[in-house]
Amino acid sequence: MRQSCLSPPFTQVISQTQLYKRTRGLGARFKDTPLKTILEVISGKDQRGADAAESREHSPLNLVNCSNGTTAERRCEEGLSITSGELYHKICITEPEATALRSLQEMLQCVKNHKATEKPPRITACLVSAAFFGALGSSYLYGYSLSVVNAPAQYIKTFYNKTWLERYGEPITADMVTVLWSITVSIFAIGGLVGALCVTLLMKVLGRKGTLLLNNSFAVLSALLLALGEKAGSFEMLIIGRFIMGVDSGISLSALPMYLGEIAPRQVRGSIGQFNSVLICLGVFSGQVLGLPELLGQESRWNFLFAFQALPAVLQLCVLPFLPESPRFLLMERRDQAGAQKAFRAFLGKEDVSKELEEVHAESRAQNNIRTVSITELLTNPAVRWQVITIVVTMACYQLCGLNAIWYYTNGILRDSGFADNVIPYIVLTTGGIETLAAIVSGLVIERVGRRPLLIFGFSAMAFFFGLLTVLLNFQDNNSWMPYLSFICILIVIASFCSGPGGIPFILTGELFEQSYRPAAFMIAGVVNWLANFAVGLLFPFIQESLGTYAFLVFVVVCVLAAIYLYLVLPETKNKTFVEISQSFAKMNKIPLPDKEMENVLAIEPCSYKGEANGRVIIVKIESSL
Repeated sequence: MRQSCLSPPFTQVISQTQLYKRTRGLGARFKDTPLKTILEVISGKDQRGADAAESREHSPLNLVNCSNGTTAERRCEEGLSITSGELYHKICITEPEATALRSLQEMLQCVKNHKATEKPPRITACLVSAAFFGALGSSYLYGYSLSVVNAPAQYIKTFYNKTWLERYGEPITADMVTVLWSITVSIFAIGGLVGALCVTLLMKVLGRKGTLLLNNSFAVLSALLLALGEKAGSFEMLIIGRFIMGVDSGISLSALPMYLGEIAPRQVRGSIGQFNSVLICLGVFSGQVLGLPELLGQESRWNFLFAFQALPAVLQLCVLPFLPESPRFLLMERRDQAGAQKAFRAFLGKEDVSKELEEVHAESRAQNNIRTVSITELLTNPAVRWQVITIVVTMACYQLCGLNAIWYYTNGILRDSGFADNVIPYIVLTTGGIETLAAIVSGLVIERVGRRPLLIFGFSAMAFFFGLLTVLLNFQDNNSWMPYLSFICILIVIASFCSGPGGIPFILTGELFEQSYRPAAFMIAGVVNWLANFAVGLLFPFIQESLGTYAFLVFVVVCVLAAIYLYLVLPETKNKTFVEISQSFAKMNKIPLPDKEMENVLAIEPCSYKGEANGRVIIVKIESSL
């Protein structure tokens, strides 16, 4: 008997069910026993099995051999009790069956050795282009829209007053200006909620790439309305334009992470997924830079700030049509084998993509229902209960962790530090730069460190420095150097957010769910995201008015609770297939592993084992995973 890791092609794929059939009825007697339990008994890792072996002076392997029979139907004088949940089974394995299972053990060791030395996949120009241009016309515009309204705020209010005077012959009241400005800012989140509610239907009809391409029409239309509103003398155009831009952002923050998660190999899925976060931060930074008085932050140029929104959308429209659709979508939902194969070849940069195609087929076979499930079905399905809870918690904390409140204090802290008002906009640029740098570093280390540690570290660091910032703000007037420390705390809070909580929740939403659940999961995540965004904008002014500088203690509590929840519940997802990630939640959801457990567990790099059982040669191929 020998063991080897060979190169493809292989001639035969053997599943758990097939293996049981070939080992003389083993499946009939082990139908309720997880395969992992059987292997632990055989290897002596199961304490019950090890104790029994010592008491009978047999090795763990010899313990399961039958000395008085060679068929599965004949009974042994003694059996071995092993656990399967709360059930116990008396088992008796013949010599050929024991040989076959020992072969399986050695195959698993072969797999373990091979997986430890597997090489990272090649990152192709096609993959990077899809990630960059997909994010450029999507998440970049979201980040840009968040910051672009800050610089021209006073000019827009002046435009509202001028338009009101021309229409009604009297100046607008201060309260009405405040109402119109509040609507202009907050309607962006309402549009985002509408976009999140529409995204599932759009992706079902148009696919991932098609949805992103259609979404560019919203960005261009919004840019036209915002840029031409002043010329037309209509502040309603600005409000409608902001609403449409919100719809664009709501769609893109669901469609883009799903697209990136499905086109990337599992070994770099986190790094590719972080393009979403990096481009959001780059969009915020771009809005700050272009809003400087020397560029477009002037009364005569502020409409060009909004016209700029059309440029990334047009660039995406020029490039993305020539890049492939998600191969998982093509294969599992459109049943387009040829299209999926072509897409895999383009993204992975290799001709032989049979392993990747087989992994998608294995995921399809492992699912009870391949059709896209509804929101109601997702929420009522116990098999994904903890995945849904985890996504709701992480998305809510993404908005409620207090980063938006930071911008409220930044200018005031810098002003108290003695900086002139005309210098402050340039110093504030450091916040956008820190955001972008932290997101890039997170994307570079996420596949080494993992999602879970980065999330827990990010929320924990934010909690600590929010607490420190509260102390410094209360003693700011006592020492001249206190405001500088406060500003450093603000920069560290921003860096902590972008290191994990700023981007990983979108990656997790795509990773924690299999194909049929993913669109509904992104809709739920999007709704939670935009509702929490709206709640922060609505409630924070009242919290700040009531608590003053102690308002940050509210965010300390949110960040601490988020870190504790993630530490207790979230499993690590790096370098795992979607099926393996789903199985990580099986115990919490109290759902047994599927019957095809063996086929899914062995979904790793190519490895083969050749052994002999009952006079017959068994060749087993272990499939790879994307």
